[in-house]
Amino acid sequence: MPKPELPVGSPCWIDLLTSNPEKSKEFYNALFGWTYETGDQEKYGGYVTVSKGEAMVAGIMKNDGTSGSPDTWTTYLRVEDIDAAAKSAAVHGGQIYMPPMEVPDQGKMAMFADASGAAVGIWEFGGHTGYQLAAENGAPAWHELFTRDFEPAVKFYQDVFGWKTAMVGDTDEFRYTTLGEGDNAKAGIMDASLFLPEGAPPSWHVYFAVDNADDVVSKTLTLGGAVLQPAQDTPFGRNAALTDPTGAEFWITQDIG
Repeated sequence: MPKPELPVGSPCWIDLLTSNPEKSKEFYNALFGWTYETGDQEKYGGYVTVSKGEAMVAGIMKNDGTSGSPDTWTTYLRVEDIDAAAKSAAVHGGQIYMPPMEVPDQGKMAMFADASGAAVGIWEFGGHTGYQLAAENGAPAWHELFTRDFEPAVKFYQDVFGWKTAMVGDTDEFRYTTLGEGDNAKAGIMDASLFLPEGAPPSWHVYFAVDNADDVVSKTLTLGGAVLQPAQDTPFGRNAALTDPTGAEFWITQDIG
């Protein structure tokens, strides 16, 4: 498969912050067939690169508890100039969690909260140019922000990342916009005001492509994960929300034509 197109402003990488890397690795290997390579401890802090077949699809790093963050998947957006992007994020209502830092031989990364409070990563390409497989079984397929502050969030991504957005729905029941349009869309922002639980923060969600959503739901339970939302048909595929054994949430999507 050709490497997916990852234009500036779009999601380009994901990684998992987990309190138990070995348990997480076992779970995703059994669920998606992932394999792993652990980086140099001194140079990369033992960061684990995840592959599906020969293609890199994600990363895994240890959650040592010092950040106060729960185990979670993070979406990274591609930028050309990470310093300028971080400054722009602060100007447009974001909050810098981790200022730009160089990852030796790989690129530059930073972490911040958008204007609605959702955490998001940014990545400036170096030797590492993003995931090498998308929308195939066991690979990232979609990225979606759930937020109660829909309009400020959309404006933030337009201002900071240059998003050209397209409204998919604009009612109180379904308010949704995408980066790009139709088959060329790269990510979505959902007005989650009606269903986000009290106290739940806004957050980005990663969807993984699967061949059979119901089988993956069943296997998740067998492997010690949990179901947050059972598989159901939508206009965008058969989707389900799950957690892995340490509580990190992820979504799956099956193309149902």
